[in-house]
Amino acid sequence: MIDYSSKPVQYITLVLLAFTWGSSFILMKRGLMAFTPEEIAAYRIVCTTAVLLPFAGKHFKVFRGKDAGALFLTGLFGALFPYFLFVKAQTQIDSSLTGILNSTTPIFALLLSVFLFKQKVKPLSGLGVLAGFIGAAGLVAFGSENTFDWNAFNIYTLLPVLGAACYGANVNIVKLYLNNMKPMAISALSFLSVMPFALVYLIFYTDFFSKMAIADSQTLSSFGYITILAVAGTAIAVLIFNNLIKHTGALTASSVTYMIPLFAILWGVLDGESFTFIRFLFALLILTGVGLINTNRTLAEFRAKVLNKMP
Repeated sequence: MIDYSSKPVQYITLVLLAFTWGSSFILMKRGLMAFTPEEIAAYRIVCTTAVLLPFAGKHFKVFRGKDAGALFLTGLFGALFPYFLFVKAQTQIDSSLTGILNSTTPIFALLLSVFLFKQKVKPLSGLGVLAGFIGAAGLVAFGSENTFDWNAFNIYTLLPVLGAACYGANVNIVKLYLNNMKPMAISALSFLSVMPFALVYLIFYTDFFSKMAIADSQTLSSFGYITILAVAGTAIAVLIFNNLIKHTGALTASSVTYMIPLFAILWGVLDGESFTFIRFLFALLILTGVGLINTNRTLAEFRAKVLNKMP
C-alpha cells in the first residue's frame, strides 16, 4: 500500500504523474502510425472505461438522478471532445507543441468561470490569464518557426487550444454541479456515460477491428501505444491523482501542470521535433500565467484558513 502522506512519496508521485501525462502526446503520435484520430479517441474511452468500471460500484444509481446530465457533459468535455481534438492536432503539428498548449487548461477554467458563472477575478489572476493567452497566441501564430508568416499559419494549432478549453469547461461543470460526489465516482461514471457512443462508433463507423484482424507489426505496435495511453496515461493516472489530492490538496497536486510540458518537450526533441527559442519563450509565458493564477488561489486559501482560526 502506497503511503501518500509521506512527503518523498508525494514528490515522486507528482514527477511520475507528470512523466505519464507528458508522455501521452508522443503515445498519440505513435498511435497515428496505424490508426485514425477518431479510432484512437474512441478506443481510449472504451479501454479507460473498462479499467475504471469496477470503481463505479454503488454509484450506478446516480445515472437515474439529477447528476446524470452533468456526468454526461463531463464525459463529453473531459474526455470525448478533447481526446479527439488533441490527437487530430497531431496529424499536422508536433507532439511537444500539443503538450505545451494543453497547459492552458487552468487559464480557460478561470476564464470560463468568469463569463459563465460570474466568478470575480482578482488582479493577479487577471494578469495570469493575460500572460497565458499571449503565450498561447504566440505559439499558435509562430508555430514551429522563429518568424510569423500568415501563409505558414497552421489552423491545427487551434485544436489543442480548443481541447484545453474543453478541459476548462469540465472543471467548472464538476465544481458547480458535481461538488458533492467523490472524484473517483465522477471519473468512472463520466467515462461510462459516453462509452456506448464511442463503442458504437468504433464498431460500425471505423476500420479499427478490421485493422486488428489483419494486424501487422506496425499496427500491433501502435495498438500497444494507445493501450498504454488509455490504461496507464488515463485510468491508472486518474486513480493515483485522486489519491494524491486526498493527502496534499488540489493546489499542491495541480503543480503537476508545470511539469507535463517539460516531458512533452523532452519526448518531442528525442523524436526529432524542432523546439525553437521563440517557442520556449511563449511556453514560459503560459506557465507563468498558470503560476500567477495558482498563486492567487493559494493566497486566498491561506487567508481563509487564517480567518477561520481567528476567534
